[in-house]
Amino acid sequence: MRADRLEINNEDILFLGETDIDIVNQAILDINPKLVIIDSIQTMYSEEISAAAGSVSQVREITSQVMRVCKSRAITTIIIGHVTKEGNIAGPRVLEHMVDTVLYLEGERYFSYRILRGVKNRFGSTNEIGMFEMKEEGMCEIANPSDILISEREGEPSGSCIISSIEGTRPILVELQALTSQSVFGIPKRTANGFDYNRLALLIAVLEKRVGMPLGNQDVYLNIAGGMKINEPSIDLGIIMVVASSFKNKPIPKDIVIMGEVGLTGEVRRINFIEKRIKESEKLGFKKCIIPESNKKDLKEKYKLDIIGVKDIKEAIRYITQKGE
Repeated sequence: MRADRLEINNEDILFLGETDIDIVNQAILDINPKLVIIDSIQTMYSEEISAAAGSVSQVREITSQVMRVCKSRAITTIIIGHVTKEGNIAGPRVLEHMVDTVLYLEGERYFSYRILRGVKNRFGSTNEIGMFEMKEEGMCEIANPSDILISEREGEPSGSCIISSIEGTRPILVELQALTSQSVFGIPKRTANGFDYNRLALLIAVLEKRVGMPLGNQDVYLNIAGGMKINEPSIDLGIIMVVASSFKNKPIPKDIVIMGEVGLTGEVRRINFIEKRIKESEKLGFKKCIIPESNKKDLKEKYKLDIIGVKDIKEAIRYITQKGE
């Protein structure tokens, strides 16, 4: 039924409903396929091991048997392991140490987007990701993630801007949202969705100290649209700007992309892959780009965008509050 729903009509795809590893290995030897997919490793067992399925000894033995059989025949093998609520592979982590490559398929329960991220690769780089959308016909590749992640942005509300993040070596533009409101309790609340809470608290402290923005009685909520999770420091300046924008109720123009790392003294520090970020912004039709001044000095190419270099957060906030005039 699932194959029919996914419109899979291929006689070369064979299914074996079996959890005994001895039967599975014999089937692999008899059929000699090009690709083997085991779903999932926690349900497989070997009669030679008395422990329950999914235990350390069972997973180690089954994985070693599968690797021995498949590598002797040069058969590519994908072993699927379920993850816990914390995002780690359920059961023993010995599985990660034995295999050549570890890929994590990440996604939030209430979002249709999935990110395939390389965590370990013995024969190549882990600096690439794939982004997919879950549809009725299965997971479909998103050729241009940036366009999807900023497509629902309408109007010019305060507390919203577009930032540039690098996932591996791939630039992605994402909408960043912030909301500040008067705190009704003694201790203001800070909430971050898709970003490190401690980093948000640090940037709020920089805003208070270096710009004099009184956020001590304000609840601050931060959200990265689309369910993305970003820990890259290049979005620091964007966070500073959306929090200031929401607090001052000054909208950030829709045609601006913001990027830059912020230090504790309020300076805007240089970031990597600046050319790739600018080209991605240019491709999606943005008119202006706020980047660190140190990065602007090193730019050799000429771009259609108006590139604004800033040295510190005061300069960046001043530009937005004056709307670049």
